[in-house]
Amino acid sequence: MYICLCNAITDRDFRAHAECEGCTVSAVYRSLGKKPQCGKCAPFVRQLLRQIVELPQQQPGPAAG
Repeated sequence: MYICLCNAITDRDFRAHAECEGCTVSAVYRSLGKKPQCGKCAPFVRQLLRQIVELPQQQPGPAAG
């Protein structure tokens, strides 16, 4: 889903560049080589960053065998 229409950035793009705790909206944009334009996406990006930090990363368990 597109989160930032001005820069054509999707939630997948943000997730791929926001894997560290304490990431900011500005830091994620910089890592993408972009700058926020109108700013309407900033609240959604902040929410997405919170979700990434709060939800534990699911890692594959040991192989059954």
